[in-house]
Amino acid sequence: MATSIGGKVAQVQPGSAASAAGVRAGDVILSVNGHALHDVLDYQLYSAEENIELLIQRGNGASVTLRLRREYGQPLGIAFEHVTFDGIRRCHNRCEFCFIRHMPPGLRKTLYVRDDDYRYSFLYGNFVTLTNLSTEDWARIKEQHLSPLYVSVHSTDPALRARMLGTPDGGDILRQLRRLGRAGIDLHTQIVVVPTLNDGLALERSVRDLARLPTVRSIGIVPVGLTHYRSRGLRTLTGGEARSIVAYVGSLQPTFRAERGVGLVYASDELYLMAEQPLPSGRAYDGFPQLANGIGLTRQLLDEWRGVKRRGPATAFSARSMTWACGALIAPTLEDLAAQFTSLVGTEARVAPVSNQFFGQTVTVSGLLTARDVIAALRGRALGELVVLPRSMFDAAGEVTLDDLRLSDIQQALGVRVTMAERLGEILCM
Repeated sequence: MATSIGGKVAQVQPGSAASAAGVRAGDVILSVNGHALHDVLDYQLYSAEENIELLIQRGNGASVTLRLRREYGQPLGIAFEHVTFDGIRRCHNRCEFCFIRHMPPGLRKTLYVRDDDYRYSFLYGNFVTLTNLSTEDWARIKEQHLSPLYVSVHSTDPALRARMLGTPDGGDILRQLRRLGRAGIDLHTQIVVVPTLNDGLALERSVRDLARLPTVRSIGIVPVGLTHYRSRGLRTLTGGEARSIVAYVGSLQPTFRAERGVGLVYASDELYLMAEQPLPSGRAYDGFPQLANGIGLTRQLLDEWRGVKRRGPATAFSARSMTWACGALIAPTLEDLAAQFTSLVGTEARVAPVSNQFFGQTVTVSGLLTARDVIAALRGRALGELVVLPRSMFDAAGEVTLDDLRLSDIQQALGVRVTMAERLGEILCM
């Protein structure tokens, strides 16, 4: 690997061991106990000692060595600006169905970054293709036991996978997964289904191949998402195709559950909603291993609301009427919940599905709504005293939308109080 450039300190917790030793925000930590740092994983590994020596570069260019001692397991109290100090591994594949490749201009710069970094897979559950791993990467994954990893498979047929990824390097994914398995790395895998390409018999082969690998802990099946900027020749799944996939998953789970103790293969919420089929119970998700992949979020929403109804609202709700904005796909589910909310709380809750004009009407999920589409859909309507937006519309910090607007911008445009929520129970606390 290249020589470390170190990690820049964003914050130092007051009263922590690092603070007592003199570490400051803005310092760049070059090494820990003589080991160069490429990312936060190196930092965590090499700082897991009681006696620590930090080589630090200050903002004026001066290098200093700080020594500290902490109790075993006690956090040092350092937060870094970025978890990778040597940049982020970019994706060099040429997938025709890649959502990011077909993003229109004018969004936040970070949204155009096509990452394919195994470190983000381990730290955050990002899916990677494994097409850019070096010999050193393989050795490090094994040595530091970076498990679990999240892998985009799409197809276990070498020729088909190479075609889908647009690179000959992506063919033999099973060989790579077996190699990770021999290193003791657990795997969560996903198959993005593209109609007429990797569905049908190709999908069945992929699921069958993955199920034979003992370290594969889950197989997520999600539908391809396409904007109206997409390449020609691609399309989204029909409702009938979604129903077929849901039925296929349902037919497999009893066998896998008997053999492995879990359902193993899971269809995304989007597939159930497209198919107009009821969602499985919470227990059927086996701990929700792919929640961040949109598998089980709606079930958690429904179960959380069931708990709220059972307990009853803790306090009286002041608003007499409100509007819940959402993507078109979840709207029927939310309309049923809004009726229940109105009956329980006495506040009229209306659902306002927002058509996605920015990406195209084939994009129907709430997480890809833009602020401008929300404003255009709601402006001039009777909204009540409060508008509730889906939390998934905003970035990880809950501050800005895809088109770089803030909650306050939407509130000013609509002239009514606007907030966000992830669960219905949160609304009752507003």
